[in-house]
Amino acid sequence: MTNKSQLDKLNQEIIACRKCARLVAWREEVARVKRRAYIDQEYWGKPVPGFGDPKARVLIVGLAPGAHGSNRTGRSFTGDASGGFMYPALYRAGFANQPTAVSRDDGLTLKDLYIAASARCVPPDNKPTQEELNNCQPYLERELHILKPKVIVCLGRIAFERVLRIYSARNSAWKFGHGALYQLENGIWILCSYHPSQQNTLTGKLTVKMFDEIWARTKSLLENG
Repeated sequence: MTNKSQLDKLNQEIIACRKCARLVAWREEVARVKRRAYIDQEYWGKPVPGFGDPKARVLIVGLAPGAHGSNRTGRSFTGDASGGFMYPALYRAGFANQPTAVSRDDGLTLKDLYIAASARCVPPDNKPTQEELNNCQPYLERELHILKPKVIVCLGRIAFERVLRIYSARNSAWKFGHGALYQLENGIWILCSYHPSQQNTLTGKLTVKMFDEIWARTKSLLENG
């Protein structure tokens, strides 16, 4: 099977997942109640599958769908402020064909990059439990197995710790920090970045320049790493 067919099959399994009762109830409630600004729209309200180039050498691992972003649109980092900050950076770096992401049919395509998440359903207060993260982990493991990326960009501490857990990489010297870079025994690079959430971007904890440097470093690793 090609990477694309394997990922398509996996994504259908992800979309149909109902492992976590708390998350199923919450994602569906959010989709039913809606935000006033999107009251006329039909929310996705299901687990959000991976998205991107099936031959990608770069894998982004985020946290979880946004309540009125991915949980509404059905595509990672689409329709919310986090995506509004991230996709322009990916466009500037040459990983995306356009700087905007508003819906699943807006024409956005990714080049050499695939987007996954630690949790596939929107969690209350944006905080999935360890059990919920564990339930989702096999999906990320399979994406890693299919793609065999050269660089994994972890957006936030939870994504970083989840990737280390998958690879059983318990190195006490490996700490999460923006720009931190580590190499696994199998040669895969792990590059850390603050998550492009409004909590980080509006406070200046993550600036455009800082985020652009992450993608410049990613490209350098692909070319020279």
